[in-house]
Amino acid sequence: MIEIDGSFQEGGGALLRVSTALSALTGKAFHMENIRVGRPKPGMMMQHFSAAQAIADLSNAQVNGLELGSTQITFIPGQLRGGKIDVDVQTAGSSSLILQAMIIPAIFAPEAVEIEIRGGTDVRWAPSVDYLGHVTLSILQSMGVSVKLEVLSRGYYPRGGGLIQAIIKPVGKLKPLNIHELEVDLIKGISHFNRLPRHVAVRQADSAEKILRSAGHDVEIEVESDSDGLGPGSGLVLWSEFKGKSIPRVGASSLGKPGKPAEVVGREAATEILSCISRGAALDQYTGDQIIPYMAISGSSSVKIARLTKHTLTNIYAAEKFTDSHFHVDGSLGEVTVIEVE
Repeated sequence: MIEIDGSFQEGGGALLRVSTALSALTGKAFHMENIRVGRPKPGMMMQHFSAAQAIADLSNAQVNGLELGSTQITFIPGQLRGGKIDVDVQTAGSSSLILQAMIIPAIFAPEAVEIEIRGGTDVRWAPSVDYLGHVTLSILQSMGVSVKLEVLSRGYYPRGGGLIQAIIKPVGKLKPLNIHELEVDLIKGISHFNRLPRHVAVRQADSAEKILRSAGHDVEIEVESDSDGLGPGSGLVLWSEFKGKSIPRVGASSLGKPGKPAEVVGREAATEILSCISRGAALDQYTGDQIIPYMAISGSSSVKIARLTKHTLTNIYAAEKFTDSHFHVDGSLGEVTVIEVE
């Protein structure tokens, strides 16, 4: 039984999600204490509970301690299965974070896994569904991962209710990932809105375009509306491209909220991606932590990330618990960092 300290490094829900995902993949049982003990509301919130429950379903696992507010869990995985899995977070909890965790074991299921998740698609403290689709999945595709992702409706805070569907095809073996330098010849994006005037999304896009063009970049931002969403909301997601290649690619985003001018949303997203591009690293800080489990699985990988975070170190901690991989980190928190795995 693998023992894991849930308060390690950033001590958030990521450690629970990655641990259950790698447990399901490797067949190794684990016990975790101190789940989110340093948070204002310790223990599992609805999105953490939903992710663990979905992965338990995917792996026919026996689980103790899987309940809201629990600060400990024992997870004993069985055999991975394919087929349909439905997840309803019942809040604005991030559907992207749940899908992100489920992809890790699902790519080694005996048949395709079809996942439908209802929750928040564009919420704070989580990658938006567009970031997941245009940045994370693009990079994973270069490793052999095949995920078809469709956004049926968006879910904003506080109502949630967004709906995404994903079909994850099994892979025989992951390809190693070796990318260091970033090249950019175009910045693309989506400015989205629901139950708000269209000019909100247009102003978000215009604000970002002005800043990005003044920095010398070509820009293409689409404006999308979603009439099926439950509540009002808006946001902007940006990502880089280079001559049509799927990698390397970095992204940034910003969300609207009552009282926040649309121009500020555009400026935040544009400033964030320009800051990332200026560092010259192939991966941004968000994909930098998401890619760790896949590096552990594939082995012999090396990447340069724009900024080392506690999330990245937390995922390395989990990956080394469940696999034989050993990571070498050449950099400090907040710095451009090269990460290698043996």
